[in-house]
Amino acid sequence: MAASGAVEPGAAAATAAPSPAPAQAPAPEHLFRPISAEDEEQQPTEIESLCMNCYHNGTTRLLLTKVPFFREIIVSSFSCEHCGWNNTEIHSAGRIQDQGVRYALTVRTQEDMNREVVKTDSATTSIPELDFEIPAFTQKGALTTVEGLISRAISGLEQDQPTRRANEEAVAERIDEFIVRLKELKRVASPFTLIIDDPSGNSFVENPHAPQKDHALVITHYNRTVQQEEMLGLQAEAPEEKPEEEDLRNEVLQFNTNCPECNAPAQTNMKLVQIPHFKEVIIMATNCDSCGHRTNEVKSGGAVEPLGTRITFHITHPSDLTRDVLKSETCSVEIPELEFELGMAVLGGKFTTLEGLLKDIRELVTKNPFTLGDSSNPGQMEKLREFSQKLDQILEGNVKAHFIMNDPAGNSYLQNVYAPEDDPEMKVEHYKRTFDQNEELGLNDMKTEGYETGLAPQR
Repeated sequence: MAASGAVEPGAAAATAAPSPAPAQAPAPEHLFRPISAEDEEQQPTEIESLCMNCYHNGTTRLLLTKVPFFREIIVSSFSCEHCGWNNTEIHSAGRIQDQGVRYALTVRTQEDMNREVVKTDSATTSIPELDFEIPAFTQKGALTTVEGLISRAISGLEQDQPTRRANEEAVAERIDEFIVRLKELKRVASPFTLIIDDPSGNSFVENPHAPQKDHALVITHYNRTVQQEEMLGLQAEAPEEKPEEEDLRNEVLQFNTNCPECNAPAQTNMKLVQIPHFKEVIIMATNCDSCGHRTNEVKSGGAVEPLGTRITFHITHPSDLTRDVLKSETCSVEIPELEFELGMAVLGGKFTTLEGLLKDIRELVTKNPFTLGDSSNPGQMEKLREFSQKLDQILEGNVKAHFIMNDPAGNSYLQNVYAPEDDPEMKVEHYKRTFDQNEELGLNDMKTEGYETGLAPQR
């Protein structure tokens, strides 16, 4: 579902009493359904609302849905049959993420203009080629396309042009020239870059080439600055006094949290585990008694290693799939025989077996609603079926394949059943990280030596 039309400025519609026959509310666990053309039960809720343009009653429609490979959102649309005024926007239904996200998309073809985009209120949109920027909190959130974002910007610039021509003719002429340049972008006469920077981490740009890597889209996760924290209304945690050190290796710690599926209160268990011939890791598991959802996550218990690690493993026998795998959040996965690459941060940190990780990859790729239903591309569906069949053959042990783990932080691990001897089917390489890899890990801005000397002149 996409709303690519421009959103007119003005006050939001004021919600009045519900209509006499509102839609029946679904069960809590089915509030947010994945976007699907085949789901007939996924219908918007209609509410009678006051139109702030003509002050007659209009209709507000709310749709609670999930964006594939993303999270829950609320799509709202208001329309007034009396004056024709309408308004469409989205709101994130989840919490602010732990890190901000930056999407840099190189638009080269008309297909790139049709990519689905989720832009929240806190996102900044920019086009460097035009020196054009839409600051955060100047537009409402939108579920739209790349073309829709540009059309929305054009509409916003055109709305006050009559007033400008009357009062400031020179300014109006410059804006007219800029609008012409924006309209040229919609024809994709030449490539340009669209950047969406969202400190809340709740914006999203579609990868239409899944399960293959999208070479036109660069996704960067980063830690927010103090100014961004204040902009989002987040308060920095006060430093706590360090308690006495305790041995946590034999204890399972528990703390309260909310279920990521139904948002009900749940408990998360945390345990510090020593992996033989590797290092300590922290395993976290959450179980929800309300909806039965279970999830686990693995965090590195140590620092970032001086060198990155690349592990290449040749799967030759079904028993190879029983090997333990520790995949950190910074690790990417490649299967050359399938022309498949799984980027950093996808699937999060996991401690499982090789078979379990491959099944998670299959579920992630094949259950993408954007590639199913009436709006799907037949060629893309055929690629997904072919990918799934080849992956099943690897899981059944009928096809040999290479499994590559590339972790710039050096915190991933694949079990060596021949330890402490070398594994003939596994190759472990340590390499020096590039500047870009250090930038993604936040290491370029860290200064752990000689920082006192640099601060001396400022005292």
